[in-house]
Amino acid sequence: MEKHYEGEVVGRSATLFTAAFDQATGVGTYVAMESSEGSLHGCGGAFDFAHSATTSGSDRTAEFFTIVPSSGTGELSGISGAGGTAIDADGTHRIWFDYELGELS
Repeated sequence: MEKHYEGEVVGRSATLFTAAFDQATGVGTYVAMESSEGSLHGCGGAFDFAHSATTSGSDRTAEFFTIVPSSGTGELSGISGAGGTAIDADGTHRIWFDYELGELS
């Protein structure tokens, strides 16, 4: 799937997404790998991140979200860190990053 971002993250990502999910009960787990390109707080480039979560139908547990080491390019070269996803009541997904920019050895 392709996602488009706006706000402090601007750009798009190509996402490999798989899930074991029961539509009737809303219970399941997903795993995703994303390759993003655009800008993060005004720094342009690309980087990859992985995330997953489990739901019992009304919550999110076992959440995992990490920026893939050594995946940054351009001004995002050396990016490292984590992040997360928040889901609004209307179903809007909001992504956030807790990251550092620096040179990798």
